[in-house]
Amino acid sequence: MTDQTPPAETTPEIPAALTAAPGYQVRRLYQAYLAVWGREVDPVLTGPQFAVLQAVEANPGRDQRSMAAAVSLDTSTMADVARRLEIRGLLARRPDAADGRRKLLYLTDAGSDALREANDRARKLDKILLESFGEAERAPFMATLQALADHWERLAEGS
Repeated sequence: MTDQTPPAETTPEIPAALTAAPGYQVRRLYQAYLAVWGREVDPVLTGPQFAVLQAVEANPGRDQRSMAAAVSLDTSTMADVARRLEIRGLLARRPDAADGRRKLLYLTDAGSDALREANDRARKLDKILLESFGEAERAPFMATLQALADHWERLAEGS
């Protein structure tokens, strides 16, 4: 009997059922995005942290819960992200005078600096990520991505 085990250096064929699954392709995109983000933008500042910093810069003094909704994070993830940013000195969380349980978010000077530096690199990354599309294809592609994300979020919420 002959051994039919393929050599270890070959990559197994991906089943067609996987390549036809949108979730599988989205996971591939996300894994690749995380790797490129860490290399091109910041190996420490995560995408969700960056999103929170951007949202806080645009809406200083808003509460943590509304910021979570603005950047599509659940409240427990948002609390963890905000805590980590606060520990790093990039974000200040202050109790709301009217309701001490609510935390209001503000960028620190270090947070503004980190956001400005990361934002320049993130915009360059955006260009790299979309370079395989012609200029005329980019806006429709982004509209499709947004529509897909909106639809999948509604599915996740059960609506």
